[in-house]
Amino acid sequence: MTGRTVVHVMRHGEVHNPEGLLYGRLPDYHLSERGRAQAQAVADWLAGHDIVHVVASPLDRAQETAAPIAAHHGLAVHTDDELIESHNVFEGQRVSPGDGALRDPRNWWHLRNPRQPTWGEPYAEIAARMRTAVERARAAAAGHEAVCVSHQLPVETLRRSMNDQPLHHFPTRRLCNLASLTSFYFDGDEYVGWGYAELAGR
Repeated sequence: MTGRTVVHVMRHGEVHNPEGLLYGRLPDYHLSERGRAQAQAVADWLAGHDIVHVVASPLDRAQETAAPIAAHHGLAVHTDDELIESHNVFEGQRVSPGDGALRDPRNWWHLRNPRQPTWGEPYAEIAARMRTAVERARAAAAGHEAVCVSHQLPVETLRRSMNDQPLHHFPTRRLCNLASLTSFYFDGDEYVGWGYAELAGR
């Protein structure tokens, strides 16, 4: 019997992205000054928690977000590839409304099925790998707390999957702001609930 385990799944802080690109899995996208402050604010809030395991996506922004949390607890940052950002065919392009890739009719084919979605990694695959990452973290922190640092769409998809909600959704309705924590609670091996907190502002 391990008692209660909490796995906090965090979205990384703000990224320095002056070009306004959808950076996806591209390397060398780092936290902005504001993003570093957000990461530190969450680390300060978690300082009094029983954190025994910190793990992050391999991407720079996730590793940098995890670093101050791990440092507070004298831990190393582990890496789990399952926490990585979702694949997107528009990676490296601008995709704001009326700007960039979405103005080109040749790209509209990628938007044909938002329920899958056809512009990137299927929601079902994102959910499966994120649940694998959470289970690893739960096992590593049994009876204590873990922090997993990931990305907006993977965290949103995970929350929906854990709560038996439809995986497809409008991006504007995601409950996963920058540096937010979506926390999953376990009693032994059994998932019993979740919570959400924004500790560093938007």
